[in-house]
Amino acid sequence: MFNIMVVEDDTALNRLFCKVLEKNGYNPLPAYDGIEALEVLDTQYVDLIICDIMMPRMDGFQLTREIRAAQMTLPILMITAKGDIMDKQQGFDAGTDDYMVKPVDVNEMVMRVGALLRRAKIASDRSIEVGGTKLNYDSLEVSVKGQISVIPQKEFYLLFKLLSNAGRIFTRNQLMDEIWGMDSETEPRTVDVHINRLRDRFKENDDFEIVTVRGLGYKAVKK
Repeated sequence: MFNIMVVEDDTALNRLFCKVLEKNGYNPLPAYDGIEALEVLDTQYVDLIICDIMMPRMDGFQLTREIRAAQMTLPILMITAKGDIMDKQQGFDAGTDDYMVKPVDVNEMVMRVGALLRRAKIASDRSIEVGGTKLNYDSLEVSVKGQISVIPQKEFYLLFKLLSNAGRIFTRNQLMDEIWGMDSETEPRTVDVHINRLRDRFKENDDFEIVTVRGLGYKAVKK
C-alpha cells in the first residue's frame, strides 16, 4: 500500500483528502505544516506528498525546496488557492511535479496521484528485460539480441510503460495522461499513431507484441 502524506493546515480539508485517499486504497499520513511534514519524513517512508502552499511555520514552496535539497525524488502534488501563473511557476521552480488549484475535484486528485505514482515507478525501475529485449530508460536505448537502437522519446516511454506492465490493458486516455501529461492538448488518437510505429519497428521481434483490445485499449503480451 502506498503511503501518501497530506500536508494541509485546514483540518477539515486534510481529513477529507485523507478519507478519499483511504477509500481508494492508499494509506494517508496527515501533517499540518511543512515542519511537521519533515518530521514525518524522518520517521516514515512516504511515496507521494499532497501539499498546500499557504501554511504556518513553513509553507509549501519552502517544504518542496527542502525535500529536493535533501535529494528526495518522491512525487509532490501541490494543491492550493494560489492559481496565477507566477505562483505555478514558483511551485515548479521549487520542484513540484504537479499542481492543482482549489477548489479541487477529489476524483481528479486521485487520478493525478495514480499517474504520478506510476511515473515514479517507471523512473525508479530505469531498465527492464523481456526475453532478449532490453530497455534502458536513461538512454532511450532498446537492445534486441545485442543490437542497440535509440528510438524517439514518446515511443520509448510508451513501449516502456506497456512492457513494464505486460498483460495489463491501458486505455488511450490512460496512456495520454501518463506519457503526454493530463493537461496535454494532443488528441488521444496520437497514441494509435505511436503504437503503429512501434509495431512496425518491432514487427520481427520474438519477445513481445502489442495487442489491441477492442473497445478498451492496448496491452503488451510476452511471446
